[in-house]
Amino acid sequence: MGWVRVRSPPVLQAKLLCLSLLYLLTTLPLALYVSFSDPDSASRCLLPFILPFRSSSPAPSLFQYPREYGEHKHALPSTRALCSDPAVFSDYKTVLEEINNLSASPSAAPALRYQNGRRNSFAGNLSTDERRSFFNHTDSSVEIPCGFFKEFPVRKAGDFFGLIRIFIENKFLMCWFSDRLAMEKCSGVVVASAILNDHDKIRQPKGLGSETLSTACFFMFIDDATHKVLASHNILAGEAGTVGAWRVARLGGGEHRLPYENPAMNGVIVKHLLHRLFPNARFSVWVDAKMQLTVDPLLLVHALLVGKGADMAISMHPFNLHTMEEAIATARWRKWGDVEAIRAQMETYCSNGLQPWSPGKLPYPSDVPDTAIIIRRHGLASDLFSCLLFNELEAFNPRDQLAFAYVRDQMNPKVKMNMFDVEVFEHIAVEYRHNLKRGNGGAGGKQSITRMASSGDITGSSCERYLLNMWGEPTG
Repeated sequence: MGWVRVRSPPVLQAKLLCLSLLYLLTTLPLALYVSFSDPDSASRCLLPFILPFRSSSPAPSLFQYPREYGEHKHALPSTRALCSDPAVFSDYKTVLEEINNLSASPSAAPALRYQNGRRNSFAGNLSTDERRSFFNHTDSSVEIPCGFFKEFPVRKAGDFFGLIRIFIENKFLMCWFSDRLAMEKCSGVVVASAILNDHDKIRQPKGLGSETLSTACFFMFIDDATHKVLASHNILAGEAGTVGAWRVARLGGGEHRLPYENPAMNGVIVKHLLHRLFPNARFSVWVDAKMQLTVDPLLLVHALLVGKGADMAISMHPFNLHTMEEAIATARWRKWGDVEAIRAQMETYCSNGLQPWSPGKLPYPSDVPDTAIIIRRHGLASDLFSCLLFNELEAFNPRDQLAFAYVRDQMNPKVKMNMFDVEVFEHIAVEYRHNLKRGNGGAGGKQSITRMASSGDITGSSCERYLLNMWGEPTG
């Protein structure tokens, strides 16, 4: 049987050609818009967007990861393009000079004095009245409880830890304190992060200036579970102590146990007590391990902190304005398993003066931050805020957004805070999903069983007036 070739009529061919041209003309502008919309939107959030230290050639990679590690998997898209209050950057050379000058100049503010000694918990297991007694800090001679009532073991990464301890005790002690010494010598800007229980991946910062790595200290804190995974990928093995920009400091091991069974609580020690871990640093940039910086941290310190005359810079939450909204979301999405404990925490705060956000709280534009990136000027106000906040975290749970406004609004002296737009936040870093694990429950450690709170009327609750004010209803 022969084949019969059938040709389309010329009229139909012309129609197909017209449709193809129409499709091309329709999709080409859309493709161009998508291709150029991100830089344009970023330029509206970060000014100037084309930073002077960047070259036209691609920046060399700080570290070559094995393919199977997947450090760039599961990035979360950013959806916001417009900024009402963009971040304004100075040129890199000016920023570098000013940061170096500020780091070298003596601090004018008096330093906090801290309580010492040993207690049965890392933060002292203080009662509500005991914690609140330190909110009004008017006497510089008063010592503040700020953790470290139990050991927080920092040691150098490497498998030699136990071996040297067995054979040469003195050399073991020198190795154990080597990271501690480096932390004490960090006198300018420290950029810190932590991965505990292999919850995230080590990601390299992008957009670094030519002298940033030699000016700022980059520290990544990990535990044994994380080190085991990194070693299995040959990312960190033997005596290696750096991964790209990050100096890796191992926590715990052997008889030196971390203070809390819950990895999240051990993580917030690093997150909120950087001023104690790095006592000579003048500025700090905390970066959750789920985040990858895309802007030089020196520029962030200068634009969002120094340029604003602030003690602390932190993003507003993208959705929640009131603390109670965040508490409800925490319970609803099981970010912390013990919902009844969240209820008790909010009842405690409402009984002790927590109020919903209102214009009367300005210049604080919100009660709920996104704490994935925190930029701090180490000094009395920000150090006091961090200490008081951490005491609340040990008392209840590591969900730091729940205690944020409670501490901020009632402490004295007040902390000068730049709560910048979430659009800026989305343009200075890329967010990734956490490593997925079965049975994690979102809380880490042993906090995996969810106990739902009983449903009841708010009448008689210490948060009744708070909720009515939040909802705009009369309080009687």
